[in-house]
Amino acid sequence: MEKVEVKELLEAGVHFGHLTRKWDPNMAPYIYMERNGIHIINLYKTAAKIEETAEALHKIAASGKKILFVATKKQAKDIVAEKAGAVNMPYITERWPGGMLTNFVTIRKAVKKMASIDRMKKDGTFNTLSKKERLQVDRLRAKLEKNLGSISDMTRLPGALFVVDIKREHIAIKEAQKLNIPIFAMVDTNSDPRQVDYLIPSNDDASKSIDKVLSLVTSAIADGLAERKSDKVAKEEGKTSAKKPAKAKVAGDEEE
Repeated sequence: MEKVEVKELLEAGVHFGHLTRKWDPNMAPYIYMERNGIHIINLYKTAAKIEETAEALHKIAASGKKILFVATKKQAKDIVAEKAGAVNMPYITERWPGGMLTNFVTIRKAVKKMASIDRMKKDGTFNTLSKKERLQVDRLRAKLEKNLGSISDMTRLPGALFVVDIKREHIAIKEAQKLNIPIFAMVDTNSDPRQVDYLIPSNDDASKSIDKVLSLVTSAIADGLAERKSDKVAKEEGKTSAKKPAKAKVAGDEEE
């Protein structure tokens, strides 16, 4: 994982909280001071929380479970799509589909619908439809792709949720809580940190801040995935070498 440098967090503006009048008192332990009516976050505490979060996400990724990233606000959408996509993790950057977790079976049906439309296009069935029907199918495919395309590889519930702005994504938070899915999040000074399992006290409004935190987080996930891959290779090699002596023994027996 990348080393967490307080100087870099400062340069990215991670320390800027919300207006003091909008604060949540539960964030008091992570606030360093107040300046010009804005709360300033203690970056030493942020750095420690990033390391704690990164270690936990590393373990989840190494175990083979998926981490679902959720960020529908304008400043975060593209960053999340890029960073989560780079480590092959699912993400939601359009509107959160209600029941995404609590009614996962229905969501999977919608994803399968996308796959069946793709099959229709490949096997030529699509071309047998009328022009109007083809247009309707294309519209449905585009809508499904926009809302669910980024989770098409998620065949089961995620091992964790990573959220940018827990106030905005409150429905996703509630669904994860119901299913006891661990919640990781960037939490600003206007939010209640008690809603999440692993918080990163940080500015969740500025794209530079979001980019910096997500770079560190996804770097830890990438390390976890690499560890899983090397463990698999080692196991395969172990199996192969375990089989070889057995063959040699058989050959020896034959000679006797």
